[in-house]
Amino acid sequence: MYEVRILTIFPEIFDSFLGFGNPARAILARLLNVEPVDLRQFALDRHHSTDDYPYGGGAGMVMKPEPLVRGIKHLRANMFSPRVVLMTPQGRLFKQADAQELAGADSLALVCGRYEGIDERVRSFVDDEISVGDYVLSGGETAAMVVIDAISRLIPGVLGTDSRTDGDSFYDGLLEYPQYTRPREFEGLEVPSVLLEGDHAKIRRWRKQQALARTLARRPELLGRRTLDPSEIELLEEIRSETINGES
Repeated sequence: MYEVRILTIFPEIFDSFLGFGNPARAILARLLNVEPVDLRQFALDRHHSTDDYPYGGGAGMVMKPEPLVRGIKHLRANMFSPRVVLMTPQGRLFKQADAQELAGADSLALVCGRYEGIDERVRSFVDDEISVGDYVLSGGETAAMVVIDAISRLIPGVLGTDSRTDGDSFYDGLLEYPQYTRPREFEGLEVPSVLLEGDHAKIRRWRKQQALARTLARRPELLGRRTLDPSEIELLEEIRSETINGES
């Protein structure tokens, strides 16, 4: 069973999230166990304070080091080789490859900051720092949900035998190809005929071509990070040629 602990001052925020979708499915199947841990129990004063004014002045409050580090040490002592990850906008950008890497860990501890951030010294006690995007959130809890959701669907057995992840966006460094279902025609828009002919080789080629074309148009930087095989290079040349001819 994959074990996740979340160090947070708002453990209740995860109640609804863990009751739906792939995380809930994984938990119900006993493939995943997620436990939010209340950071306030590791505070040192009778008010259970977890934040204080910043040295040097400035707006807002900063999360104190003692509760966070005590909480991290507690998780390390009570979990099997946890990967301790701080959710922070200063961390490396979370990608599908990171989800796959974390899904292969023995266990995971996610540390959620709040307010203006955490005392800098806490960073010395974590293994990794992750950001889910270049924007500001109220706290690390929302980011932790993103990581848990991405990991849960990669745990073997969660999606079921009739579901696959290898066509998903970012799985192999490309955006996902277009998907269609019934009806065949909707408000003048028709399903591409190649998907209706039953030729699976042609369908695979069309889907790869569409994935490459969509990635080239919307996220071209992804192609620069990926090693293309000869068939993909050929498809890209066709796409670029069609684009040039269409513009001329």
